[in-house]
Amino acid sequence: MPIAQLGVVVLDCPRPRELAEFYAAVLGGSITGAEEDWVDVAAPGGHRLAFQQAPGYVAPSWPAPDASQQFHLDLTAEDLDAAEKEVLALGATVLDAEDRSRSWRVYADPAGHPFCVCAS
Repeated sequence: MPIAQLGVVVLDCPRPRELAEFYAAVLGGSITGAEEDWVDVAAPGGHRLAFQQAPGYVAPSWPAPDASQQFHLDLTAEDLDAAEKEVLALGATVLDAEDRSRSWRVYADPAGHPFCVCAS
């Protein structure tokens, strides 16, 4: 029997509403609760993300052999090229998408968190 269940994954960021809108659009989710320093997003499948304002937030470096990326999200998509167009239009930036033979591409969200879009 588990001790606990995962409730929500929380990402620190400078502007919670802005980042929540980005992930709600990427995941096809909706904002379900918002305060000045905390915003919740419900994604399809019952998954939840939250975004917490963090004064002094510094985005992780990727790749950085001397620093940790802290964490990253792996998102899946049927069409990597179409997904790339859409995440870039929403404000993502490319970190490592040059190798088109791989089954994943690496981006940063608007607050600088790395995330991958992987072939489903």
